[in-house]
Amino acid sequence: MGLFWQGWWSARSVVVVEEHLELGERFAEAVSFAREKHHGMVRKGTKIPYLSHLLAVASLAIEDAASDPLLNDLFEDIAVAAVLHDVVEDTPVEVDEVADRFGSEVARIVESCSDATSVPKPPWRERKETYIQHLEEADQAVLCVVLADKRHNARSIVNDAAGLGAELWCRFSAGPEEQRWYYRTVTEVLARRRPGHAAQELSRFVDRLCDLVQEHVDR
Repeated sequence: MGLFWQGWWSARSVVVVEEHLELGERFAEAVSFAREKHHGMVRKGTKIPYLSHLLAVASLAIEDAASDPLLNDLFEDIAVAAVLHDVVEDTPVEVDEVADRFGSEVARIVESCSDATSVPKPPWRERKETYIQHLEEADQAVLCVVLADKRHNARSIVNDAAGLGAELWCRFSAGPEEQRWYYRTVTEVLARRRPGHAAQELSRFVDRLCDLVQEHVDR
């Protein structure tokens, strides 16, 4: 091999072995755990397995965390917590079980992403107001997962509205104007506390969501 090609291959090899972020067995175990615990659950008003939402949120959180050097050390914790972000709120699983299986940091993020862990849950408005106040103090790892969750939820609402129209709002326990208040308020907090591409995308979807609510109200 000539000196030119040796030099080219050596330079190329440096790029190939450059340090990168990894997801290990713990992430795979979290997906399996979430699939088991959310078995039989579907997205509201659809036949879509609830696991699809959890994987979508994990994908968005992974991309956001990987692009933020401040979160690189928590990369896998964030990815695992994103997959499990609803497991305490929506299943019988408790925070201690999450900590035992996946670590205290994952459990902390999951608990911070939950707007209620008691049964029965507090009234909807009270619960959301408390949750929004909590986000004002949440750290960047928690905000990363919350932002991913709200991005996927808002995008799903906007996309589903194209086919369902006014029927869409019957899916939710709170009416369209309450949904508008919640998404607008939580977006304002997330955009201020975790600015960047992810928050900008959420803002675009929430702007469209608010337009859809206004169209519904004006009918």
